[in-house]
Amino acid sequence: MNLPPVVSPQEWKSARAELLVKEKEHTRARDALAAERRRMPRMALEKEYAFDGPSGPASLHDLFEGRRQLIVYRFFYEPGVHGWPESGCRGCSMVADQVAHVAHLNARDTTLAFVSRAPQPDIERWKARMGWEIPWYTITDDFDADFDVDEWHGTNAFLRDGDEIFRTYFVDKRGDEAMGSTWSYLDLTALGRQEQWEDSPEGYPQTQAYVWWNRHDEYDEPTAFEHALSDAAASQRGATST
Repeated sequence: MNLPPVVSPQEWKSARAELLVKEKEHTRARDALAAERRRMPRMALEKEYAFDGPSGPASLHDLFEGRRQLIVYRFFYEPGVHGWPESGCRGCSMVADQVAHVAHLNARDTTLAFVSRAPQPDIERWKARMGWEIPWYTITDDFDADFDVDEWHGTNAFLRDGDEIFRTYFVDKRGDEAMGSTWSYLDLTALGRQEQWEDSPEGYPQTQAYVWWNRHDEYDEPTAFEHALSDAAASQRGATST
């Protein structure tokens, strides 16, 4: 291997500082791309779609679970896939292993769901083996063909406005490599991370960064940051009153 040279701590820090400039440029470019994505035109859905779920038949509207946004990943687990029925696509399985706890997405009014053509009993068995808890539905119609995931994996983002559903974005191939973190999923959506620092169209829902972050099992409770803000506000009121 033709490895880079060994240098002193000072030289290493200098080299790292030079690269950090480019990394920050990359981060700002990624933020700008996400801001442009939030301004993408929407595509109205003109068809109804039907799925089978753990609780029985479900519509695409049901997949939202009452939230405003939905992200759907097409996982290849079905007859014809190598390893069926004992296992699903290896690449799709790596994607599933990378998914962060969905409670963080749910806190941003966003649901993540997987869809496959495998029957529900097989999906439940496969999920149990792999330890996945992502909601997972069976495709029963042309959903995969209509949304460009009949022959390859892919991630579609949808927005719900009342009973109307809109397709807002789509990635596949290497675009799916980045999926898994809460941030990568939110950056794919029409509403983004919904934080005040973001460049979003006027009227988009936004809250202060950090305030909404919480442990995945404590989203029904105020965060420590919210407690600190409340305490600071109370202290300020007390100082003002004296």
